[in-house]
Amino acid sequence: MQVKIDTREKFHAISIQESTLAANMTEQLEQCLLPFLKKEVKNVVLILKDIAIVEDAAAEGLVKIQQAFYDNSASFVICELTPAVEKSLEDNGLLELMNVTPTESEAWDIVHLEEVEREMLNDSDF
Repeated sequence: MQVKIDTREKFHAISIQESTLAANMTEQLEQCLLPFLKKEVKNVVLILKDIAIVEDAAAEGLVKIQQAFYDNSASFVICELTPAVEKSLEDNGLLELMNVTPTESEAWDIVHLEEVEREMLNDSDF
């Protein structure tokens, strides 16, 4: 699986440079993305603009990976879905489970807001 990683101040922008996200790539996705949870900057923005097809098992894998990030107080935002991929995810009921934005800029905004929210929750007396 070909990926491009661009590390920013608050997140890693990861572009998957494939046309299909196949079921047999689920393990590769985990091996690529989950290690970021052990880094100082844990947040990931996954850019899928080159992906034309996401197989169901791979999409379900993305949902599980996203949950692992949130379970570890890190953000995981998917952006720049093609209309075909967005429709496929919506038809399978997975889009509503994912944190998806149209652009990388909006994904950065989500990461920033979630960082502020986590800081506020950690500082509270609850």
